[in-house]
Amino acid sequence: MRRLLIVILLASTVFGVAFGTRSISGSSPVASGLSQPDGLSAQEFNDRVEARLKQQLGARQSEPASAVFKNLKIDWLKDEPADNFLGIMNGGYAKALGVRCTHCHVEDDFASDDLRPKRAAREMATIHHGINQQLGRMENLEGSPQDRFINCATCHRGRLDPHDPPAR
Repeated sequence: MRRLLIVILLASTVFGVAFGTRSISGSSPVASGLSQPDGLSAQEFNDRVEARLKQQLGARQSEPASAVFKNLKIDWLKDEPADNFLGIMNGGYAKALGVRCTHCHVEDDFASDDLRPKRAAREMATIHHGINQQLGRMENLEGSPQDRFINCATCHRGRLDPHDPPAR
């Protein structure tokens, strides 16, 4: 259990370094997903983007994400149906950090790796996946292994920097 806490604390520190607002200075507010000039909340904006992309996919929604989207590098998401993948990106990653899709993605080229937060998110996904695998193998925790997991929201709780206090 002590080892798990150390891993989670380490991951929390890495989350802060990878996604902390201090580490994105120099980025434009719109590109970093921190500004909402259209008056929409980050979640409203993302919901619209997800709906638009699902509409564009049409009958391809049920195809594996790797067959539909370019440059998908997270192995365990490649076989997800494309519509589920969009839901994971919106309801999982973006919502957990409280950011717009454009925090990680170039608005007119989602496949691009130009934005540092996208590359950092991939690294964090690898860490989170490894922690979940270890949690599943632990023998002395209560509950079933499939009920032991973390995700982005475990640390971020809707905030870009997990060290920031919760909004009141």
